[in-house]
Amino acid sequence: MLASTTLGDLLSTLLDRRPFGRKFEDGREIKEACLALLTESDEFSGRKLATTILNRYRMLDRDRKVAFFEFLNDELDLDAASTADLAVTYGSDPSPENFAAFSRASEPRRQGLFRQLNEAPGATAEIVRLRRDLLTLLVERPELSRTDHDIVHLLRSWFNRGFLVMRQINWDSPASILEKIIAYEAVHEIGTWDDLRRRLQPTDRRCFAFFHPSMPDEPLVFLEVALMDGVPNSIQFVLSEEREIIDAEDADTAVFYSISNCQKGLAGVSFGNSLIKQVARDLSRDLPNIRSFVTLSPIPGLMRWLRREGIRKCGGDPQGIERLAAKYLLDAKAPDGLPLDPVARFHLGNGAIVHAVHAAADISESGLAQSSGVMVNYKYDLSRIAQNSNQFSKRQEVAATSSVRNLARRATLAS
Repeated sequence: MLASTTLGDLLSTLLDRRPFGRKFEDGREIKEACLALLTESDEFSGRKLATTILNRYRMLDRDRKVAFFEFLNDELDLDAASTADLAVTYGSDPSPENFAAFSRASEPRRQGLFRQLNEAPGATAEIVRLRRDLLTLLVERPELSRTDHDIVHLLRSWFNRGFLVMRQINWDSPASILEKIIAYEAVHEIGTWDDLRRRLQPTDRRCFAFFHPSMPDEPLVFLEVALMDGVPNSIQFVLSEEREIIDAEDADTAVFYSISNCQKGLAGVSFGNSLIKQVARDLSRDLPNIRSFVTLSPIPGLMRWLRREGIRKCGGDPQGIERLAAKYLLDAKAPDGLPLDPVARFHLGNGAIVHAVHAAADISESGLAQSSGVMVNYKYDLSRIAQNSNQFSKRQEVAATSSVRNLARRATLAS
């Protein structure tokens, strides 16, 4: 069995997770309460005030939430002039005292506020939801990105890998967790409980998720795995109701066919790369017969790229679309020099290589719309992950098999 931590183990790490109440014991406006919290020195009073603030935030309508974020963004920003003066002072006299003063001044007051808010019971989940609200406002109010930057900075610290716990999700997991797997599945829709059972119950299927001790009932990200004999070339085969179930000990390939982030408020806080590597290492340890670790991944940007290149019709030529997909994955680059395709950026940055591309691999409506049905296997060679990731980050090199490179060379962009 793979190492996992039970829900009870997670709960035992928590000092207090009582839900937020609805009763407000402080009559001050939310802004005044925040300013008071920043100067509060008593721990009990601070936790009580933080709970009141987060309770009150939940009751705000959209306009008042906008006003609250404006307050955080403007009134709790850093003092640029004072920070500049302290930087000059520290530059001329780098004493510990001057460093401490400069360090305090260079941190916006809103960061300190969020740290104190996070002292309240259950506050971490509330702050994640607060950030979800902020993300919906950034398109219209991009100046609020200063506040978003600070929240992300804190969330990356609070949700670093050392705090995360990997658990296996199976058919016997609590119904509340299973419902969330259905709701959060972002790649291949789970339509019914029977669909979910087929992904969790058979001996050749696995699902793993990261949890945080402060949010033990909420998966952060989950990974669905198929244990198979050989590398698959279509999602229809992986998810087929008629497929033959095999014993885990008879499989030689672990297929990561779906990875889903669950918390919109944690966008930009990466978990998937660590989850894939942890699952691969544990499977390698517990099932030594597994020799290959591959994905079966969508290519979400392919059709947009083809339209941009002036290619309109490509569905009737399987070999032609495979060549175009290979060229897109290897050669289409964003302005920063990284692959244009977001899924490719993720897996290549995580140390995988482009292993193979397959036409008619996803004939669902979404699969045809985003990539004309093409999917790709990214392969994780555990002995080369670090080397591949390093080359990708330093040189933007796309590691690929010779067969994929040959496909890319034979592609033609003539419409």
